[in-house]
Amino acid sequence: MTRDERPAAADGRLDAVVAATFPELSRSRARVLIEQGRVCVAGAVVTRPATPIDGGVALTVEIPPPAAAEAAPQDLPLEVVYEDADVVVVDKRAGMVVHPAPGHADGTLVNALLHHIDDLSGVGGVQRPGIVHRLDRGTSGLIVVAKHDAAHASLSAQFADHSAGRTYVALCIGTADRQKGTIRSLLARDPRDRLRFASTADEEHGRLAVTHWSVRGRAPGLTLVECRLETGRTHQIRVHLCEAGLPLVGDPLYRRRNRQPPGGLRAWVDAHPDRPLLHAWRLAFEHPSTGEALEFEAPPPDDFREALALAAIPWP
Repeated sequence: MTRDERPAAADGRLDAVVAATFPELSRSRARVLIEQGRVCVAGAVVTRPATPIDGGVALTVEIPPPAAAEAAPQDLPLEVVYEDADVVVVDKRAGMVVHPAPGHADGTLVNALLHHIDDLSGVGGVQRPGIVHRLDRGTSGLIVVAKHDAAHASLSAQFADHSAGRTYVALCIGTADRQKGTIRSLLARDPRDRLRFASTADEEHGRLAVTHWSVRGRAPGLTLVECRLETGRTHQIRVHLCEAGLPLVGDPLYRRRNRQPPGGLRAWVDAHPDRPLLHAWRLAFEHPSTGEALEFEAPPPDDFREALALAAIPWP
């Protein structure tokens, strides 16, 4: 990590001024660093790229070390649900990061895929070859990967126009007051914590997120919720359910201090750190070559089922 402080080169928007003051940074790179909380103005962190600042004020930028140029193949456990010449569908285990990133240089799904597949699509970049969508590290379940560029383009278009179907299940703390509903909001980075996202009224920086949910099971103080994504924003389900008063069991980032899971689930959470009980249960898309409608289903893994048993909620 490098840290550099310079006087602002001009008046203007923070992202433009950072790029002008630190010519080695593009404006888009400056914007990312600002949103990540890595830019200080006169010693205070500012996370809005559009914030106006005065020339001459002290700007401090933290630049994380560069990632490795390319992800390396690694012989890691990989549960393949479906595979052909165009795509591979994997049931990702909880705890596995999808692609290399700062702090996770290897041991990722991409490393495993590079060992399993020759000539994986390079469209996602050398760190994210073939990756069309992603799952959080603690989330288990289904993810599709493109094997070549044409498949990547087709799948990316389906996720962009929301024609690909993604359905999750989540075990939540709290009791839903309805059987189903839709949560719609703009999501952006939480200005108080760069690791979190939150709903915002800021139309310039917020991105539309839509989650359709329904109740699949209940127990005292707990609700098993099915979520169908219309959009796929970072942490979307975790944020939406938490803001609806139904934080996920085991979610260390969006937990509420005054909301604890009942009974034996408290010990389960202590034994399974960094494991939000969220599972990508169903995945549907149109085959990029044949046009065939494909649908896959993966039941929750053993740790999720163990938690359901402790909650006395049967798997539907």
